[in-house]
Amino acid sequence: MLKGSKNDARKRRHLRVRKKVKGTSERPRLNVFKSLNHIYAQVINDETGNTLTAASTLDPELKGKITKGGNVEAAKLVGKLIAERALSKGIEKVVFDRGGYIYHGRVKALAEAAREAGLKF
Repeated sequence: MLKGSKNDARKRRHLRVRKKVKGTSERPRLNVFKSLNHIYAQVINDETGNTLTAASTLDPELKGKITKGGNVEAAKLVGKLIAERALSKGIEKVVFDRGGYIYHGRVKALAEAAREAGLKF
């Protein structure tokens, strides 16, 4: 029996979650993707297929504040930034899509920072 990679298992979990989690215009989806060196967040309206706003550790606003993009502190800054950008566009409520990752560490830090900054989910 062939064993799939860790990322293949994550993708399968993500597809299972995506069957149930849909972003609408009233409540778009807050999607999280993480790599070894960075973390990315997007607010997506699945009805139209548009990304409404996005933030990552590669943003120029965060470049001077972080030394390494793959840690919890960087994830907190990205969570705060995505919440500020979403609130500036009039988005207060979202559904959280953890992207097949365990709700732990960087994903949890991003979500909690977004909640503290004013997003409701």
